[in-house]
Amino acid sequence: MSIPTSSVPASVLQARDIVTPAMRAAVGRLCPDMARIASYHHGWTDEFGIPASGSGKSLRPALVLLSAQATGAPAEEAVPAAVAVEFVHNFSLLHDDIMDADQERRHRPTAWTVFGRSAAILAGDALLIEAAAILAEQPRGGGAAAARLMSDTQRLITGQAADLEFERRGDVTLSECLAMVANKTGALFASACAVGAILVEAPAAVVRGLTGFGEHLGLAFQLVDDLLGIWGDPRRTGKPVLADLRSRKKSVPVVVALTAGTGASARLAELYFDPVPLPESELAEAATLIEEAGGRAWTEAEAARHLAAALDCLDRLALPSDVLDNFREIAYFVTDRSW
Repeated sequence: MSIPTSSVPASVLQARDIVTPAMRAAVGRLCPDMARIASYHHGWTDEFGIPASGSGKSLRPALVLLSAQATGAPAEEAVPAAVAVEFVHNFSLLHDDIMDADQERRHRPTAWTVFGRSAAILAGDALLIEAAAILAEQPRGGGAAAARLMSDTQRLITGQAADLEFERRGDVTLSECLAMVANKTGALFASACAVGAILVEAPAAVVRGLTGFGEHLGLAFQLVDDLLGIWGDPRRTGKPVLADLRSRKKSVPVVVALTAGTGASARLAELYFDPVPLPESELAEAATLIEEAGGRAWTEAEAARHLAAALDCLDRLALPSDVLDNFREIAYFVTDRSW
């Protein structure tokens, strides 16, 4: 059995090697302006189109390939689905960076700050359309079903819309916040864990089990990400310290703390709903208040609960031992990132 690790799992690195050439080829089908922005965003080039060495971790492509291997199919058969999932993911990142006014991603300026908002929006749109086209081109019967699954990006958009709405509200409930997380992150993880299996026409029971695994893993992933947004090490996250507090984000730890009904909650509300930008000292105070009001502990416990539920979904499936170990290793990796 795999054990928790802070090192990138081998299956993720292998997925990057397998899927990146296909991603580059698909980006090459875009018009030159969009291809340039997409290449920069993925870390393959700098803003002038000169090759660079950066890239994402390929977590979701790894899950896609493993979902095909769960049925005994070769990983290579799921590469189109892996490209589609990664394009949908990066479509959302391009748009999120603009909506959140994030200046930095993967330790360098975000695409919209380099190429402009309108161009970055169009690049995200181009990736989403290309993702649908890739799946629609697949000749086997699972291609149409995979395309239908990926069309469920409406849940992702619903989650992002809720996230934006929360910025204007001071009465966000915990149940609303968790529903937003399930749509914004859980849905795409669920798709990543099922679409490879669907493409190779896996049995329905396997698809359901992998979908459940992905849904719970996505929730656990986002809960950990919310913790990193407050207490993470910027050298690892690529974002400034206390980034989510600086932007007054209604992340899960914040909402838990704001709704706890304690003295710390009341003081946190004073700081959080003050329209004046907070100085560093008050941002640090807000982080302490969130912890005092139970936001950190509750979020940690909920992340652990969803991780356990995800692993339980896996254990109910009769998967090849190596595939099971790789799934488990990724699950531990994404929920035990160094803070």
